[in-house]
Amino acid sequence: MTTFLLEPPPVSHETFNACGNGQWWCTFSTDSLLSSAIAIVVTLLVVGLIAYRSTHGVPGWLQLGLETLFSFVRGRQVEIDKDAAIIVPIGMTIFLYILIANWIAFLPLPGGIHPANSDLNQTLAMGLLVFVLTQWYSFKVLGVKGYLYRMTRPFDAPLYVRIPFVFLNIIEDLAKPLTLSLRLFGNIFGGLIMLWVLTSLLPGAAIFGTTAPATVISVIFTVGWKIFDVGLIGAIQALIFMLLTIIYFEQAREGADHNKHLKPHHPPLPAIEGGTAQ
Repeated sequence: MTTFLLEPPPVSHETFNACGNGQWWCTFSTDSLLSSAIAIVVTLLVVGLIAYRSTHGVPGWLQLGLETLFSFVRGRQVEIDKDAAIIVPIGMTIFLYILIANWIAFLPLPGGIHPANSDLNQTLAMGLLVFVLTQWYSFKVLGVKGYLYRMTRPFDAPLYVRIPFVFLNIIEDLAKPLTLSLRLFGNIFGGLIMLWVLTSLLPGAAIFGTTAPATVISVIFTVGWKIFDVGLIGAIQALIFMLLTIIYFEQAREGADHNKHLKPHHPPLPAIEGGTAQ
């Protein structure tokens, strides 16, 4: 009865070594790559459908929801830097991809296919990408002197008080990709563990000498858990990852208002549509 909901144990991933020498940097997880590819294809199809409907038909509820989120992200981004046109596309792309990658768990996935974010390799890769982009953005906005000055925050304190904070500020920046990746991975992986318990262990329990009641309970709990964990928690985790990405961009330009004599060593980034270049 629960075969169509049966989840495989999410504790290991099939791997292959491209170099044939067993080195870790040549080892790839086949199920994670396949799961990520499916999420990427679905994301592109959804975006393509929305783009087509916006010009060839009546906008649907999906487009309305994404446009509402776009307006929110754009409003938040304008507070950060009106010239940073990259922030809105990055934030929206991250949100939509993570959401789709999480919601794939609604499907009875065959074989080793699983929600892509249940593999730490993927979430860590996204966290490192956000880290690299925010560090690049900080250099572009503040310049070398401004970037080094940002490491001395809190800015309102005297210099001799701020110097000991340099090490803590560096650790804070380095920890950001870890916190981003572990938060997303932990929530999605934990949800898969719970699904595995509900679909694999609970149906085998005997109640009043038969496993039928446990099987019915397993189906009810599994459906309810997927609605809560995959639907709600999956969406919340995508939103949190997007908001933290935007906040990290905001933190990347800290010091620009406290040290106005430090001028950016670059021309301003292109203004967003409808915005005004500074």
